[in-house]
Amino acid sequence: MRVEIWSDIACPWCYVGKARFEKALEAFPHRDQVEVVHRSFELDPGRAKGDVEPVLALLGKKYGMSTAQAQAGEENLGVQAAAEGLAYRTRDRDHGSTFDMHRLLHFAKEHGRQDELIQILYRANFAEERSVYSEGDERLVDLAVEAGLDADAARTVLADPAAYADEVRADEREAAQLGANGVPFFVLDRAVGVSGAQPAEVFTRALTQAWGDRSPLKLIDGGGDGDAGAEVCGPDGCAVPQQG
Repeated sequence: MRVEIWSDIACPWCYVGKARFEKALEAFPHRDQVEVVHRSFELDPGRAKGDVEPVLALLGKKYGMSTAQAQAGEENLGVQAAAEGLAYRTRDRDHGSTFDMHRLLHFAKEHGRQDELIQILYRANFAEERSVYSEGDERLVDLAVEAGLDADAARTVLADPAAYADEVRADEREAAQLGANGVPFFVLDRAVGVSGAQPAEVFTRALTQAWGDRSPLKLIDGGGDGDAGAEVCGPDGCAVPQQG
């Protein structure tokens, strides 16, 4: 069975959702027969490579929040991440273009290191002090090497803006065709779809259903008030958790 995950490195719910999905997959009795493929989805596809800004400023523009409100949302996201065993810097993160990272992920897929690289990129973006946006290509080369990729080959990919660009755009077109307007978006064997960073038990249900179901794509919801999606990041930004 194949599970395709549309996501973006800049998306905190993708970071959390991946951990929740993996928790369900680890307990799935057929996990050794499940192939996971990561697909590209840029939340900010028009952003130039050098256009980097603080996350709090971005949240303020997207949602009309005050700095205090944006910071509270980041603190709450940190709690959500910690519940999944993930480190999350709630202060002084930045935001920029993820296009080069998606190109590298397609390169990594060819070498069987895609899952390793995406996890390293998530960690670097959400948990580490060094920026993945403002330090230049060598920062991404270092992360690619950590994932087991060749430094010179990764450097060559980054130096050529056309390398794997078509693959990134093809993923994004396919997401639109499937009706994904936010991420994370999980498609299981082209039979079952799951939108958002759902709880692990929802992914367990989806895996079980997809294993024995080859019918057209169905969305699995969280069972609450008919809402088919959990928290997602979309073109207008990421759902920001607020304290009750």
